[in-house]
Amino acid sequence: MLPDLPLPNPPPLAGEGANAPPCDAKLNMMELTLIQKIAVFALPVIYAITLHEAAHGYVARYFGDMTAAAQGRITLNPLKHIDPVGTILVPLVILLTSKLLGGGAILFGWAKPVPVNFAQLRRPKQDMLWVAAAGPGMNFVMAVFWALMIQLGHALGSGFASAPLMLMGAAGVFINVILMSLNLIPLPPLDGGRIAVSLLPVKQAMQFARLEPYGLFILLGLLFTGVLGIILWPLIGVFLGLVALVTGLESEQLLGLIQVVLS
Repeated sequence: MLPDLPLPNPPPLAGEGANAPPCDAKLNMMELTLIQKIAVFALPVIYAITLHEAAHGYVARYFGDMTAAAQGRITLNPLKHIDPVGTILVPLVILLTSKLLGGGAILFGWAKPVPVNFAQLRRPKQDMLWVAAAGPGMNFVMAVFWALMIQLGHALGSGFASAPLMLMGAAGVFINVILMSLNLIPLPPLDGGRIAVSLLPVKQAMQFARLEPYGLFILLGLLFTGVLGIILWPLIGVFLGLVALVTGLESEQLLGLIQVVLS
C-alpha cells in the first residue's frame, strides 16, 4: 500500500545540501501537464505494486508454500496482480485532483494481495522474514533499475527519448522508494511488522502479532497526525541516497528530477 502523504517537498538526499544545483536547466523548468504526468507515472506505479506482490509469492514458493503458485500469481504479467480500483482508479483520481487543485499529494494504491500460507513454509517463523522482505527488496531492485534508466536518458543527450526516459526514471525511483520505506515500518500487517514478528522471541512475537487487526487504524492515526511523515522522510532520504550511490547517479540530479515529476 502506498499512502497519500500530506508532506512538504522532499528533503535533501543523504549527504547533500538543501540547495542542490539543478541537474538540467531545461528539465528543471518543465511543468508537466496532467497527460504527461499520467504517462510518466503509469508504468512505474503498476510495476512497483505488482512486482512487490509477485516477489512475496516467489519467495514463499521457494520456502515451501505453493499457494500463490497454484493461483498463477507468480508472474511478471501485471494483469494477474492489478486491482482495478487500487492499482488504476485510486492513483488516477489522486493524480487528477492533485494536478487540478495544485496539491502535492503522493500517489498511493494497492494490488491484489498475493496469498501466502505461512503454516506451509518449511520453517514458518524463520522463513516469514524472507517472504516479507521480498517485497521491499524488489522495490529496491526496481528503484535501481529506474535510476539506470535516468543514466541511459542522460547518455542519449538531446535525443527525443532522453527527457521522457529521465522523468519516468525519476518517478520510478521515487515510487519504489516510498513503497519500500512504508512497508519497512515495523507494524503488522506491513512487511516490516512481519519481519519483526520473525525476529522477536516467540512470546514477544505472539504478543506483537496481535496488533495486526489494528495496524491499519494505527497507520491512519500516524498519517493524520503527521507522525508518519516524520518517520518516512528520513528513510526516503537515506534510500534515495543509497540508490544514487549504487548506480553512480549524481544525487542532486536525482532530487532535481523528482521535484519536477512531483510539481
